[in-house]
Amino acid sequence: MRRFLFPILILTVVAIGLLHFFTPGHLHFYHDTFRRLTYFPIVLGALWFGMRGGLILAGLSSLAFIPHLFHYFSQGPDAYFSELTEIVLYLATGLVVGVIADRERRLRAKLESSYQRLHRETAQLLEAEKQLAASQRFSALGRMSASLAHEIKNPLGSIRGTAEIFLDEFPPGHPNREFVEILLKETARLNSTVDKVLRYSQGRPEEENETAEPLAVVLERLAALVAGPLRKKGISYQARGLASVADLAVPAHRISQVFLNLLLNAIDAVPVQGEITLSVARQADGCQVTVADNGPGVPAADRERIFDAFHTGKEDGTGLGLLISRKIVESLGGAITVTDRPGGGAAFTVFLPAAPFA
Repeated sequence: MRRFLFPILILTVVAIGLLHFFTPGHLHFYHDTFRRLTYFPIVLGALWFGMRGGLILAGLSSLAFIPHLFHYFSQGPDAYFSELTEIVLYLATGLVVGVIADRERRLRAKLESSYQRLHRETAQLLEAEKQLAASQRFSALGRMSASLAHEIKNPLGSIRGTAEIFLDEFPPGHPNREFVEILLKETARLNSTVDKVLRYSQGRPEEENETAEPLAVVLERLAALVAGPLRKKGISYQARGLASVADLAVPAHRISQVFLNLLLNAIDAVPVQGEITLSVARQADGCQVTVADNGPGVPAADRERIFDAFHTGKEDGTGLGLLISRKIVESLGGAITVTDRPGGGAAFTVFLPAAPFA
């Protein structure tokens, strides 16, 4: 629309000039009216297009006004020069209004720039406050975690000792021996995690003494570990493609923590008699493990937020499980994503490189 305004103003100037030229000179009322009307396109051109637009329209108005001057040649120099001063006023009007319009436009641009900068700084301040609040919560959580780690060490030792007694009671081949071995492994994993928390809180470097196990073995052990919660809710659980990763060595403790989080989240999400599927696909550069469920799913707007600290959809959740899981997977060179499950629900996919424990 704006591109048509300038031609319209030019046509208006031409029309006023023609009215001046074809109106008899003795009709002073009409000429005075046309003379005053000429200021409108000049002022509008200056306001809309700045000093350049104002001067162009003032110049065109002056040219259109010149034929009108021929009516005053016979009335003497005084009348002629009196009309000629109108041209000076046209040019002055275009110049002054154009300068004011340009200055106002520059001021508006400066204010807009200041507003945008203020908006960015405000957003940065809000983000800084959010990060500060999160860091304070992390600090409090760190102090509490160190305290809890001290309290957990002794009960873990008692649980391990009891499990070792049970292990002696169930010889190899006994159907319950597998569960006691799982209990011992999980106790060792928890003890290792507690030691890491204590070392971190004391500023000591982390010891790299984690053992490697085939991914298939880790996933099978986790299936046995969550068998109780699955049975309690009547959930159908299927694991597919485990044989393809029977030779893929992974850091057992960290990978167990990742998939235990995903499986427990899926168990909490699905309804009674729900479905959970763990699918493994071997690839040339690694493997892809997907934990899918038929729960309510994750809204698209929350698919990044669920990995933020303290973001949880559970009443008793900490909002740290998925954050820790992502950190572990990324530390191994992998990635974790969430999508919709075909038919409804959520699907968490973990990509692990070919040698995450190398």
